Amino acid sequence: MCGRFAMDTETDELIKEFVARGGELRDWRPSYNVAPTEESPIVRERLHDGEAAREIEGAAWGLKPSWAKPGGPAPINARLESVATNGLFRRAFAQKRCIVPMNGYYEWQATPSGKQPYFIHGPESLLAAAGLYEVRKEGDDWAVSFTVITREAADASGEVHDRMPVFLTEDVWSQWLDPRPVEARDEKDELLAMLDRASLAVAHTITTYPVSKRVNNARDTSVAKDDPTLIAPITL
Repeated sequence: MCGRFAMDTETDELIKEFVARGGELRDWRPSYNVAPTEESPIVRERLHDGEAAREIEGAAWGLKPSWAKPGGPAPINARLESVATNGLFRRAFAQKRCIVPMNGYYEWQATPSGKQPYFIHGPESLLAAAGLYEVRKEGDDWAVSFTVITREAADASGEVHDRMPVFLTEDVWSQWLDPRPVEARDEKDELLAMLDRASLAVAHTITTYPVSKRVNNARDTSVAKDDPTLIAPITL
């Protein structure tokens, strides 16, 4: 699974990387320890006058569809194996796909001295995780939320955990972000096959190393989320 990740890239850099226009990021600040319910940038495309426009938007981690009841589930992960058919994700998979930029993510391994965190990352500074988003009305505002698609681990996280995010190669970003609805079964199968191929290609470049246990408690206010030493490798 993916239950915590690092996202320290500034908005201007994201706009340049994904060739997107800016959005409403509001209170989001770069973080080395993004936790569920917290806001982080997503990349999405929406139709404007029939043309797809790519934008960076702030969104809360934990998918909340417009039809979901208050206090209901807000899943942070969606399984690749069932994302196109599961009732929680089916509609978003068809028309609300996004990219969740991250510098890497964390997994934990049980040890006699407690849970040991590992940071899992690629050779480049940014990874593009496949995600889904939803928009719902909350009071007078529109709230955007997202989930990260995961698959059976095929990278270094397999040493620590059995699931990993589905990462995309740059050549499939446009196909994944296309906001036009995908309804036909063969189109959905094509998207699923693309996710499988791209994520396996990225997985072969992923590496992992142990980091400080200070990252374990995301609610510990004494540990600054913008502290880069949270992803510094340590020797066990």
